[in-house]
Amino acid sequence: MGDDSEWMKLPVDQKCEHKLWKARLSGYEEALKIFQKIKDEKSPEWSKFLGLIKKFVTDSNAVVQLKGLEAALVYVENAHVAGKTTGEVVSGVVSKVFNQPKAKAKELGIEICLMYIEIEKGEAVQEELLKGLDNKNPKIVVACIETLRKALSEFGSKIVLLKPIIKVLPKLFESREKAVRDEAKLIAVEIYRWIRDALRPPLQNINPVQLKELEEEWVKLPTGAPKPARFLRSQQELEAKLEQQQSAGGDAEGGGDDGDEVPQIDAYELLEAVEILSKLPKDFYDKIEAKKWQERKEALEAVEVLVKNPKLEAGDYADLVKALKKVVGKDTNVMLVALAAKCLTGLAVGLRKKFGQYAGHVVPTILEKFKEKKPQVVQALQEAIDAIFLTTTLQNISEDVLAVMDNKNPTIKQQTSLFIARSFRHCTASTLPKSLLKPFCAALLKHINDSAPEVRDAAFEALGTALKVVGEKAVNPFLADVDKLKLDKIKECSEKVELVHGKKAGLAADKKDFKPVPGRAAASGAAGDKDTKDTSAPKPGPLKKAPAAKPGGPPKKGKPAAQGGTGGTGTKSKKAVETKEIVEPELSIEVCEEKASAVLPATCIQLLDSSNWKERLACMEEFQKAVELMDRTEMPCQALVRMLAKKPGWKETNFQVMQMKLHIVALIAQKGNFSKTSAQIVLDGLVDKVGDVKCGNNAKEAMTAIAEACVLPWTAEQVMSMAFSQKNPKNQSETLNWLSNAIKEFGFSGLNVKAFISNVKTALAATNPAVRTSAITLLGVMYLYVGPSLRMFFEDEKPALLSQIDAEFEKMQGQNPPAPTRGISKHSTGGTDEGEDGEEPDDGGSDAVDLLPRTEISDKITSELVSKISDKNWKIRKEGLDEVAAIINEAKFIQPNIGELPTALKGRLNDSNKILVQQTLTILQQLAVAMGPNIKQHVKNLGIPVITVLGDSKNNVRSAALATVNAWAEQTGMKEWLEGEDLSEELKKENPFLRQELLGWLAEKLPTLRSTPTDLILCVPHLYSCLEDRNGDVRKKAQDALPFFMMHLGYEKMAKATGKLKPTSKDQVLAMLEKAKANMPAKPTASAKATSKPVGGSAPAKFQPASAPAEDSVSGTVDSKPDPKKAKALGVSSKTKTAQGKKVPSKTSLKEDEDKSGPIFIVVPNGKEQRMKDEKGLKVLKWNFTTPRDEYIEQLKTQMSSCVAKWLQDEMFHSDFQHHNKALAVMVDHLESEKDGVIGCLDLILKWVTLRFFDTNTSVLMKTLEYLKLLFTLLSDEEYHLTENEASSFIPYLILKVGEPKDVIRKDVRAILNRMCLVYPASKMFPFIMEGTKSKNSKQRAECLEELGCLVESYGMNVCQPTPGKALKEIAIHIGDRDNAVRNAALNTIVTVYNVHGDQVFKLIGTLSEKDMSMLEERIKRSAKRPSAAPVKQVEEKPQRTQSTSSSTNMLRKGPAEDMPSRLNQARSMSGHPEAAQMVRREFQLDLDEIENDNGTVRCEMPELVQHKLDDIFEPVLIPEPKIRAVSPHFDDMHSNTASTINFIISQVASGDINTSIQALTQIDEVLRQEDKAEAMSGHIDQFLIATFMQLRLIYNTHMADEKLEKDEVIKLYSCVIGNLISLFQIESLAREASTGVLKDLMHGLITLMLDSRIEDLEEGQQVVRSVNLLVVKVLEKSDQTNILSALLVLLQDSLLATASSPKFSELVMKCLWRMVRLLPDTINSINLDRILLDIHIFMKVFPKEKLKQCKSEFPIRTLKTLLHTLCKLKGPKILDHLTMIDNKNESELEAHLCRMMKHSMDQTGSKSDKETEKGASRIDEKSSKAKVNDFLAEIFKKIGSKENTKEGLAELYEYKKKYSDADIEPFLKNSSQFFQSYVERGLRVIEMEREGKGRLPTSAGISPQMEVTCVPTATSTVSSLGNTNGEEVGPSVYLERLKILRQRCGLDNTKQDDRPPLTSLLSKPAVPTVASSTDMLHSKLSQLRESREQHQHSDLDSNQTHSSGTTTTSSSSTANIDDLKKRLERIKSSRK
Repeated sequence: MGDDSEWMKLPVDQKCEHKLWKARLSGYEEALKIFQKIKDEKSPEWSKFLGLIKKFVTDSNAVVQLKGLEAALVYVENAHVAGKTTGEVVSGVVSKVFNQPKAKAKELGIEICLMYIEIEKGEAVQEELLKGLDNKNPKIVVACIETLRKALSEFGSKIVLLKPIIKVLPKLFESREKAVRDEAKLIAVEIYRWIRDALRPPLQNINPVQLKELEEEWVKLPTGAPKPARFLRSQQELEAKLEQQQSAGGDAEGGGDDGDEVPQIDAYELLEAVEILSKLPKDFYDKIEAKKWQERKEALEAVEVLVKNPKLEAGDYADLVKALKKVVGKDTNVMLVALAAKCLTGLAVGLRKKFGQYAGHVVPTILEKFKEKKPQVVQALQEAIDAIFLTTTLQNISEDVLAVMDNKNPTIKQQTSLFIARSFRHCTASTLPKSLLKPFCAALLKHINDSAPEVRDAAFEALGTALKVVGEKAVNPFLADVDKLKLDKIKECSEKVELVHGKKAGLAADKKDFKPVPGRAAASGAAGDKDTKDTSAPKPGPLKKAPAAKPGGPPKKGKPAAQGGTGGTGTKSKKAVETKEIVEPELSIEVCEEKASAVLPATCIQLLDSSNWKERLACMEEFQKAVELMDRTEMPCQALVRMLAKKPGWKETNFQVMQMKLHIVALIAQKGNFSKTSAQIVLDGLVDKVGDVKCGNNAKEAMTAIAEACVLPWTAEQVMSMAFSQKNPKNQSETLNWLSNAIKEFGFSGLNVKAFISNVKTALAATNPAVRTSAITLLGVMYLYVGPSLRMFFEDEKPALLSQIDAEFEKMQGQNPPAPTRGISKHSTGGTDEGEDGEEPDDGGSDAVDLLPRTEISDKITSELVSKISDKNWKIRKEGLDEVAAIINEAKFIQPNIGELPTALKGRLNDSNKILVQQTLTILQQLAVAMGPNIKQHVKNLGIPVITVLGDSKNNVRSAALATVNAWAEQTGMKEWLEGEDLSEELKKENPFLRQELLGWLAEKLPTLRSTPTDLILCVPHLYSCLEDRNGDVRKKAQDALPFFMMHLGYEKMAKATGKLKPTSKDQVLAMLEKAKANMPAKPTASAKATSKPVGGSAPAKFQPASAPAEDSVSGTVDSKPDPKKAKALGVSSKTKTAQGKKVPSKTSLKEDEDKSGPIFIVVPNGKEQRMKDEKGLKVLKWNFTTPRDEYIEQLKTQMSSCVAKWLQDEMFHSDFQHHNKALAVMVDHLESEKDGVIGCLDLILKWVTLRFFDTNTSVLMKTLEYLKLLFTLLSDEEYHLTENEASSFIPYLILKVGEPKDVIRKDVRAILNRMCLVYPASKMFPFIMEGTKSKNSKQRAECLEELGCLVESYGMNVCQPTPGKALKEIAIHIGDRDNAVRNAALNTIVTVYNVHGDQVFKLIGTLSEKDMSMLEERIKRSAKRPSAAPVKQVEEKPQRTQSTSSSTNMLRKGPAEDMPSRLNQARSMSGHPEAAQMVRREFQLDLDEIENDNGTVRCEMPELVQHKLDDIFEPVLIPEPKIRAVSPHFDDMHSNTASTINFIISQVASGDINTSIQALTQIDEVLRQEDKAEAMSGHIDQFLIATFMQLRLIYNTHMADEKLEKDEVIKLYSCVIGNLISLFQIESLAREASTGVLKDLMHGLITLMLDSRIEDLEEGQQVVRSVNLLVVKVLEKSDQTNILSALLVLLQDSLLATASSPKFSELVMKCLWRMVRLLPDTINSINLDRILLDIHIFMKVFPKEKLKQCKSEFPIRTLKTLLHTLCKLKGPKILDHLTMIDNKNESELEAHLCRMMKHSMDQTGSKSDKETEKGASRIDEKSSKAKVNDFLAEIFKKIGSKENTKEGLAELYEYKKKYSDADIEPFLKNSSQFFQSYVERGLRVIEMEREGKGRLPTSAGISPQMEVTCVPTATSTVSSLGNTNGEEVGPSVYLERLKILRQRCGLDNTKQDDRPPLTSLLSKPAVPTVASSTDMLHSKLSQLRESREQHQHSDLDSNQTHSSGTTTTSSSSTANIDDLKKRLERIKSSRK
């Protein structure tokens, strides 16, 4: 028992974990007792057991486990913290309890699971149980299903999610285990109880027997709605209430519940979406267009099968819909039309709301196709359009439907009306507002008078349905004119509707829906709205949203009073409506007199036309009295006005009578039933008098009265047309004035803007200024109603006039249109005032836009235009977009039908060319303005893709997209955007840009919404994931948006939505929700809420800075905050006002001012020292991080609080970058005035600055660097020295910034590093910068290396820490870096050290790889600098010097312009005056400019200047070098000056500006073409070649891709570059200076250029490629053979390794290698064979033979073999002595391969292997016999005879003769001509002399090597030109024969040799030599000709290029050469004669 006593002493929790089962049992029992005692659920006791509960349930001992389960159940029930254990405990229960044999254990396990559900952990429990269903143990599966079933039965389908269970049901039914199948059946029955028929579709595929059993069980279930028996903790109060009510006998809540529960699950929701787009047949789109109907049918049948899936996955169905629509609309085979309609039905049913975006395209097509009579087609179309209707709203398709209503075809009219009737059934009073009902009723009323009875019946049915849906009150106003018979018919239909609905309506959903909705909405509106998720579920939503979409105006009840536009308004009695449309026939004058005499005194009628004006006046007075007393019904208005118009009528001359007359007209109009007929009688006269000084006012009064009687729109139109059809300007201007006033009085509704605009334009063009002024005033009034869109109609007016219009509009801005005072009151009966008040301004706004005349542009959107927009070529796409923009611009306002345009534009939104994306966005903005509110229907298919563009990586594209979205939202309101899943889908994408822009936009827009968008909740899960996004900006935006989401959805919904998050995330999100709850704005109108924003300004403004592009200038604050803030941002010390900007609630602004006036840095004695101590003693965090974490920022805040002004600290740590800019501005201001404070806080300031380095905002970074420059200047002035602490917490972060991509930032950072050396020792800086060279950022590595070079140069070797050796070894590592810039920087740094220290460098850097060492040696050789005596110690000069040295050392970086004013001017003068540039020296060019400005003549001043400058230059020179003296007329005498000039010019070669580059190239060409100057280039060759290939790369990547650039410019630049290189590679001494690396890059550039297909498309492109061909040959022949061979091997290796490299590229490299192989016999002695073999070794190491054989082409392996074979043949066994440079020979097969070859060659006869090699080298594949010598010789002679291989043949013959001196070649020669024999002999002699090293033939002595080179292109040109002159192909034999004859004649006359081309004379100016014999001279010429031709043929490396035209682009034109040769040929001909 001793053991027992041990454990008995242990505390409970330890017992529970004891290894003895007894101990555990005892522990569990005690725990159970403890749990039962604890009353407080939040007691800390619970937490002790938190980690043990899992062990309770998973105990390995069954008995103990039972007790553990009991304890666990009590724990879960009572502990507050139990929820945290859900996952682990339930998973333990599933795996360790459900498999127990004891029933008790299983019961307890199930109980625990249900208890977890009760404590709100349902989802976690369900997740674990579903995992359990995959367990292999059937017991566990059964128990899991049972638990799920019980949970569902007890808690209901709201708590237990059914979708995942239903998903696994079919699998469970297939289980082998009967127990599992039975349990599955039970749960299926339970699920059916909750969701009824929605369960059928997912189970349709299970075993029919099982299905039948289920059906039987289902039938037995009670029909009543089930209710949950158990509630969650949060719902338990509800449970209590329910019980009370039930005991009271009221089951009201139950009814509500019923409503809540039943429609909750929709079968569709339970289905898995199927992806079908990828399953479409590959050739579907071809087949659907096929000519044979059978093929089209096949395509459609394939789609039909796919769309049968009941739920389809969302995707881009635009193309498919388009194809189907085409079939429906255009296919001649009706069967296919029906099939396509079925496919559309399937798509609509499967996609539901997601199909909505395509509905607009398809509806018109289907409706128009109803012309088909065949019942099966009609039925298919009906089904399709009904299904499509359910995917969209009536509002969206109303335009299309109404358009078809006017069709002439009665069937179409009938079917459209029937469709409207069916659609109305799905509507409710709320989704069928008056604004929508009005146009439909108007169209249907036309149909009820149609001649075709079926059309009439259909219209009656539609009107009847409308009447049923919205009630008589809403429809009656529209039926006012309908006669009783028809009205009765409509009512009769209305009564029938219900029956149709109940019995015959197609969708079961309707049955459920139609009746309950209105009732339920009345009873519990909230429930109805919230939970009806059925087909009509979205319908109640829009009712609430409708007002919100309208601009302005507070929310009111009622619907828009659309009919207000027609004069009266409101729901007027029928009579009133009839009255206002009084139309009376025109009466004859007799009838009028009769009627008038009945109501007027007889005298009155007699005196009307009296000649005495007084009598007429008296008559008028009587007339007036009579009218005043008359009753409205009795007044014959037309008769009376006819009387007034009787002679003299309106020509009345007496103004008193006239005034009276006009007054009477007004009276009649007011008092009588005045018709338009009466109005027409008088209006002409009124308009005529309106300009009259005395009667004008009366005329206006009468017109106003008529307008009131006959509605303003009609009157205004009449009046305007009358005024402008006459000439009187006074009348015109007064009419316009009257109209301006009338619009204000009557309001704008109903006016025909289009008619006005044309009249206003006429008025604006009038000569009379008064008319123009009145027109502008009228426009101002119209602007109040129509808004800014009005201006678009006048954009083409003259600028002066436009500015007047703008000024008028400006005046009106911000004003609200006055409430109408007339036109309403007349007929208004006391309708709901509130409704009318609210609507009027609202409606005015939207109506006005609708009244704008809209142009139909669909006909202009042709299929050609659409295909243009989708073209492969971006230029054509751009043209298409330009055309669209032009169409929209021209049309100004357009109708919503824009054909295929949306699809086309959508495609352009993801164009690879960003410029086109921006252009598309601009077009979409135009489109929004042009289409107005109708753009709504395009939100889904065009608006949402624009939101996708918000995720673009380019800032400008994003801001354009945001502007577009805003422009659209302005027109559409937010409802359309937030409906459906589209927006949430966008937010789901994990693109940080998209997320932050979209959230910013929502945060701006949501506050302005007055009603909750139904689908906003879908965005919430994604909003939560944004709150935890890895991108800080996204997180911030999500937090900002949180309160606005909550404002609409409420805290509860939002908190509930966190249920699906992981526990850790959930806690964080809930904390944020709590925070947001505190900041949640109230939900009144937008304007009221703006004031509650924390940072002044309106709500949207707060979000703007983040989404607007970051401003670079500090002052350009984006948000609309008060001006004082701007003043402060600029650093202006108007600090007194800033209080308004920063909204401090309680403090007075005075207090704030005092705060800001004091010092910003407070000096704390010993503060800095204390901080250092703290850091050393590790009391605070050491400032060391990769990215700053929150704790660092908090620590810095705390440290700053004591020594930085509070307000400044707030700015410094604000979340908005604008505030950082302000803080920096203030710090700059106070820098001088608070030096002590700055130095006292320096460590903190520098730390804060390092935080700014991690900001992404460039403007802050620039400002920070600016501040640092000033700060370090101040510190050096104060002679302050940085402490170690300050340096180590700042310098590493500064060095990070040296690798920034922006030049301007790097430049600033380098300037700061320079200045730092003045306050911190350079030797201590060195290790920090050295650390920077280890960065992954190549720019940073390069810049750091360069900086190290500058330090060494300025401060000597002592700066190198820890020792120069270690430092240099570190630097030297970078010579092998993969980045070119880093390599160069490392080389330059070591060269700098070399310049300071000489050869000692090589010892210090230790051993380098061969390649690196050769690069270094090359670079050192090239650096023209002499080692300087000693490092200069004057630190003050250092910054300037560092910059200049870095510019000259690093030839890759162009020297900073400010360092070289003279060079700059040189470049400038070069571009201005090319002649001057070539004639005048560098020093003098600046002066030339000045002289020119002074208008002095250049020539007379020059000698004086030269004299003066030369003295200066010559002073320091002791012994000028003669070589350079020779150049003195053109170049400076000092070698170093020449070098620096050349350096500068070379640096310009790589310039991005084409002209600068061309200028530089011209100058270099000038040097290269003059023999005596070309030497000056020595030492600069690599530098020049690097600049050249950088320029080639620039052209290739930038200029060629730049569309704006003229391609002629590029060709010109190419010509210059290639010309220069050809000139350079003519000069062998210079060509040999090119190093391996540079040659490799150069060859890479040239081959890339040859393969550039863009060049071939240009006119002169072929020419460029040919020149490059020639150049490549030159490079191969003239470069240092070791270097070029090595370069080609490395290039081949790289190109084979690079996957991106084209096979063509590698092929050309190999062709170059073959050419080199061919040159090997001549060059073998000059080659460094060891190095070449090392390269081959490396190559073979990277590419072993097996790997090479895997290449697609056999060329690489052949090339390598040929090269090795040739080397073996030439060197023999000695070749094995050349493997010295290879460290480990076993790494590659090289040595073995060579040995094999040697062995083989020993075995074979020499001739055989010779021939083998030759064949390999010349790529001849004939398998000729190698045995017989004769054959071999025959082969050789054949070669000599063929024009291509002459030289090769001679070389082979020479080799052969040398090997077999006794061989007899006589037999081969004797058959040939004498000439051929002598040619062969001579050829062999030439080769012998060349081989034996005897130099050239004496005969060619007169021709210098350069000249010989020059002749190459020349000669080739001659060959072709000669051939052409004779009109036949001229072979070499012709020339040979001619020369043979010439030989026997006299010599040539050499005196005329000065006809030579300029190039030759420039290159060599030798005296004309005496030639041994002219024949010899000709002979050497011939051999050159032959050589050049041969070269030319081989220069065609790219086999596709032809060489027929052999001209090449050399720096001098070759035409001169051709002319020269032609002349010589003429001379030869004449001498023959």
